[in-house]
Amino acid sequence: VVMSFPNKAERQKCWDSRDRYWECLDVNKDENEHCLKLRQLYESSCSSQWLANALVVLSSTAEDGEIKVKHFDRKRNYLKFKDRIEKEGYEPLSK
Repeated sequence: VVMSFPNKAERQKCWDSRDRYWECLDVNKDENEHCLKLRQLYESSCSSQWLANALVVLSSTAEDGEIKVKHFDRKRNYLKFKDRIEKEGYEPLSK
């Protein structure tokens, strides 16, 4: 199997579709049913090779497009969590 990295245009297409999908989720308070077409575009626009090339451990049963999208989905969740912590603060687990 030959690994290839996505070129600049492929990366930009993926990022643009991801950003449009995320904006839809933000506007619709994370209700995915309002953003299904953008989700499909997002999944089809992102190369399956990215994560394999980044040496991320993946489930052998995951489909190619699903792998890349899961990575970005987790990143979005992390960014939202980080933003909430920065705005609202947090309580330490122990003193």
